[in-house]
Amino acid sequence: MNYHAYYPLDVVNGPGTRCTLFVSGCVHQCRGCYNKSTWRLTSGQLFTPEIEDRIVTDLQDKVIPRQGLSLSGGDPLHPQNLSAVDHLLQRISDECPGKNVWMWTGYRLDELSGDQRRTIARVNVLVDGKFVQDLHDPSLVWRGSSNQVIHFLR
Repeated sequence: MNYHAYYPLDVVNGPGTRCTLFVSGCVHQCRGCYNKSTWRLTSGQLFTPEIEDRIVTDLQDKVIPRQGLSLSGGDPLHPQNLSAVDHLLQRISDECPGKNVWMWTGYRLDELSGDQRRTIARVNVLVDGKFVQDLHDPSLVWRGSSNQVIHFLR
């Protein structure tokens, strides 16, 4: 998996102070997407064990506590991202108790594959659905267009 950006401190992509990872690769390629540079699977940098370790360490930081991790992109549920995302989420579950995970995906919850469903089993909040420019509403919280749904999974 490649990733486009990692923000160890973020207060925009989800509630509270968080870590945010923008992965590379998106099949949806929505018209009006603000993050087109993440569409190609090969864009950005390789997601290495060192970056994974840094995310876990940042989530464990006691000086600047983080509420959790936000995953966006690109699309964290792109089939080629699932293995790395799933491994990261397992580590967070094991090593960062009490941290929540928010994820944004262009896939709808009702169309997820079995592998994608296994990955979101460790996600607290899923924001699903493609960005639809004609339904864009800047007043919405945590989503860009009114068709997108916030699912509180656990």
